[in-house]
Amino acid sequence: MSEATQAEGLNPELKKHTFEAEVAQLLHLVTHSLYSNADIFVRELVSNASDACDKLRFEATNDDSLYEDDGELKIRIAVDEDAKTITFTDNGIGMNEADAIENLGTIAKSGTKAFLDKLSESQKQDGQLIGQFGVGFYSGFIVADTISVESRKAGEPADKGVRWVSDGTGSFTVEPITKDTRGTAITLHLKEEYSEGEDNYLDRSKIKRLVNKYSDHISLPIQMRKEIWQEDVKDDENDDTPTGGEMVLTDEWETINKASALWTRSSSEIEDDEYVDFYKNISYDMDGPLTWTHNRVEGRVQYTQLLYIPKKAPMDLYTREQQHGLKLYVKRVFIMDEAEQLLPMYLRFVKGVIDSADLPLNVSRELLQESRDVKSIRDGNARRILTLLASLANSEDSDKQEKFAQFYAEFGDVIKEGLGEDAGNKERIAKLLRYATSTQDGLETSFEDYKARMKEGQKAIYYLTADNLAAAKNSPQLELFKKKGIEVILMTSRVDEWAMNFLTSFDDTPLQNIAKGAVDLGDLQDEAEKAEAEKAEETLKPVVDKLKAALGERAKDVKVSTRLVDSPACLVVGEGELSPQMIQMLQQMGQDVPASKPTLEVNPDHPLIKKLESSEQFDDLAQVIFDQALLADGGQLEDPAAYLKRVNELLMR
Repeated sequence: MSEATQAEGLNPELKKHTFEAEVAQLLHLVTHSLYSNADIFVRELVSNASDACDKLRFEATNDDSLYEDDGELKIRIAVDEDAKTITFTDNGIGMNEADAIENLGTIAKSGTKAFLDKLSESQKQDGQLIGQFGVGFYSGFIVADTISVESRKAGEPADKGVRWVSDGTGSFTVEPITKDTRGTAITLHLKEEYSEGEDNYLDRSKIKRLVNKYSDHISLPIQMRKEIWQEDVKDDENDDTPTGGEMVLTDEWETINKASALWTRSSSEIEDDEYVDFYKNISYDMDGPLTWTHNRVEGRVQYTQLLYIPKKAPMDLYTREQQHGLKLYVKRVFIMDEAEQLLPMYLRFVKGVIDSADLPLNVSRELLQESRDVKSIRDGNARRILTLLASLANSEDSDKQEKFAQFYAEFGDVIKEGLGEDAGNKERIAKLLRYATSTQDGLETSFEDYKARMKEGQKAIYYLTADNLAAAKNSPQLELFKKKGIEVILMTSRVDEWAMNFLTSFDDTPLQNIAKGAVDLGDLQDEAEKAEAEKAEETLKPVVDKLKAALGERAKDVKVSTRLVDSPACLVVGEGELSPQMIQMLQQMGQDVPASKPTLEVNPDHPLIKKLESSEQFDDLAQVIFDQALLADGGQLEDPAAYLKRVNELLMR
């Protein structure tokens, strides 16, 4: 921002400033592109006024003199049809000159550039973006060609007030004023197109409707001057003709919102539309929520929870460093946005409000991290969300089942993180997981469903991890299970293999990755098959020994396979070791991966393996078989050119 300069020919105390570059760019976009929902300026300015009152109430917990004998916090909206202005007034914390320059002339939000990038994607963007990035004040320039702000900070003398004025083109002026009352008054001088016709914001009834739509949940009274019907006075008392009349403003202010926080009301008194509107207001999500839960929790810790599950995953869902969390209130006093300590990380997509009766009013983020009460609230929130999801998943109602399917498509992978992060709820989380299987392609099978379909004598839940469904269904590891008609769960998410390290059994039934360790089908494999496998191992021992020598350090071991039917070979890693897919994923994330060598298992009945013993190109063929097994398992070749050269040479012989 440039140095302040005295405005020419004006009050010598009037100083002119230029907006910082990003604000200037933002204002240009606001005034030229954001016209699809001009109504949002009402929501944003009321929200800012409410925040100012919340800040005063918070500061006054340590210094009640800040109330200045006016403890009734409120927001007032005044319409002046002659001057074509709307004024939003609050008696909250207020600003001094330094605050006005800092808060209205710059944007200290790290998300500003992201907002500008998002806004620039289209010439017509919805105003929902405004609130999402903390630049709500500037939405006033959608409808106003000039905005003036008069404010005084609570606790400061009357002559320390400030007037801030800008036409939104690149600069603003500030000057000191005397203001008897604390708080802020924001006056919008409406553009011509917004002061007449359908878009006339001088229509008081329209402003009331917008307050009811966007801000009805605000716990402070939002007031406008009361209008009454005044009949014309007759000149002649004996005249029977009907009298006319008009609506006239009075000096009385009336509250136009319910003036009670939505979450403090009984759920039986709240309509679904009210819940949806409140969600849209706190989340800036146009779609509305998928579902929600609203409860008052009694016990050692008392609190109210209003928790929402969105329909769509946000763009930053997998940016774990991005702040997420719930709005925290203590005894209806706003404390902070994005209190991430109130939810475990794997539920970071949940939106909502927590209002605690037990936390101290001066609670900080540091105190939240250490508080036993916060841990109790976090655990209670996690259980409530998981119970809500279970009610959808297990419902006989088709609409609820569809909602769960929609949830799982958006957030299923995030929920799996909870297996490693929330040991206390591991069983609850496991019951929510859904997978495709070797017999069913859709993400529909739960562990309970799989157990109900297990073959008689089957002692384990079998699963396989792969990069995608096609790779899983064509994996050589499945061949024996297909032959015997044993269903296998197919896990195709990047997080699956990591998550399954924390889930070794379900309902007392062990889980077994069929690509790790030896395959033990127990009672499902008869004695004749075992005897045949032992005979094949003895017969093929010379070839196995020769393969070990040819592969050298590439393979941990070479064995005769009991799991292959159609493929010549496959790679197997030991229990607790990393698979080729997991190694590849960790390397892509820039992590150092410990050396891990797979075991090559060969199919004694495959013609290619039988041909090996007498082949003159044994070493080349051994390398090709290993590379093909690696590719089939989702791994990457260290030297693709060498592989192609060997294959081409073998084809030409």
